[in-house]
Amino acid sequence: MGAVRTAARLALGGALVFAGVSHLTFARKDFRAQVPDTVVELAPLDEDGVVLASGVVEIALGSAIALAPRGIRPLVGKVAAAFFAAVFPGNISQWINHRDAFGLDTDERRFGRLFFQPVLIAWALWATRPRRP
Repeated sequence: MGAVRTAARLALGGALVFAGVSHLTFARKDFRAQVPDTVVELAPLDEDGVVLASGVVEIALGSAIALAPRGIRPLVGKVAAAFFAAVFPGNISQWINHRDAFGLDTDERRFGRLFFQPVLIAWALWATRPRRP
């Protein structure tokens, strides 16, 4: 089971780094569709600034998940799970505001995506939890 958990941790870390890089480059427009209007109103950043900042956070989290020493992996997993929960309102905003991005061009597809966020939270927690004695 240790090898499966390691593979899951590395895959999640790699996916986060990739997503973060895509925030900074080729998918910036799509990610802007997920920024809730309330975040832009409250944040000291514009929509693009929020996308860029979240991309940097994703690169850092992905790197930490993949490379953190065993002793702090559970903490990193909890931080990643909290991040996934924190960005969930963006997914809801995309759905309720009918914003197309990432091929999610129907309300059904945007709604279906909402169910993936709890999977990411569980994945982060499971892949980084300590080994059982």
